[in-house]
Amino acid sequence: MFRGFYTVATGMIAQQRKTEMLTNNMSNVNTPGFKADQSSMRAFPDMLLSSLGESKIPSQNGGTLSNSPVVGALNTGVYMQETMPHFTQGDVRETGLSTDMALVQGNMPINEDTGRAGAIFFALENEDGADRFTRNGNFTLDGQGFLTSSEGYYVLDEAGNRIELQNDRFTIQENGAVTQDGQNVARIGVSYSEDPMNLIKEGNGLLRAPDGAVLENAYNSEEISFSVSQGSLERSNVDSARTMTDMMTSYRAFEANQKVLQAYDRSMEKAVNEVGRVN
Repeated sequence: MFRGFYTVATGMIAQQRKTEMLTNNMSNVNTPGFKADQSSMRAFPDMLLSSLGESKIPSQNGGTLSNSPVVGALNTGVYMQETMPHFTQGDVRETGLSTDMALVQGNMPINEDTGRAGAIFFALENEDGADRFTRNGNFTLDGQGFLTSSEGYYVLDEAGNRIELQNDRFTIQENGAVTQDGQNVARIGVSYSEDPMNLIKEGNGLLRAPDGAVLENAYNSEEISFSVSQGSLERSNVDSARTMTDMMTSYRAFEANQKVLQAYDRSMEKAVNEVGRVN
């Protein structure tokens, strides 16, 4: 009986966490460059039940031998193992602002170990001088003329330097080259991760590499194809219709577990108040 309580509780907790993840996806449906999270559910290891008994050995001394016939497996519950961002390309929409830019992915090499495609990101520098990465190209110029992200982080060129401009009248070519007044100023830094699932989310669309690892320069590989679109932003890749459907399914699963929990509670109440009553 008590095992049933634990099993149902794990199901409710797992569905609650999944609902929270889906809610976060929905709240970022209009966030530029946001990548929707996906979850994976796993069951706890099953317990193999056996009944204890004795089997007599046909012998002259009438000896006995312990016997444990298998009853079957008992499931011990479920849990949400992890959440993983889905790095598919989002729709690109025009904004008309020269400081806005979007990465348009072309061919991405497949990682032989994971079987998944890599992903590209804008390279940023935070207030501590550490590297950060994002797909949110909603940039602007600060008071000193440096190209910065919405968080105030510096946008880097392919050499890892900050990009300084005179004003917002500049042009970005599809190959990432930045020109102003007919002069080449820099080239937008684009980093490539062969396994983006290893990147760690920091919120606001920011990612960092584990243990301060350095990502590859996307321009250095002929197998990677992409373009930079000025005056555009990449939209979130959240499918709002599917996310709402998944939220309803998760809610119904939570509700079903809740009803089972109530049934267990009524059974325990009957066992205590009626079955266990001493006349």
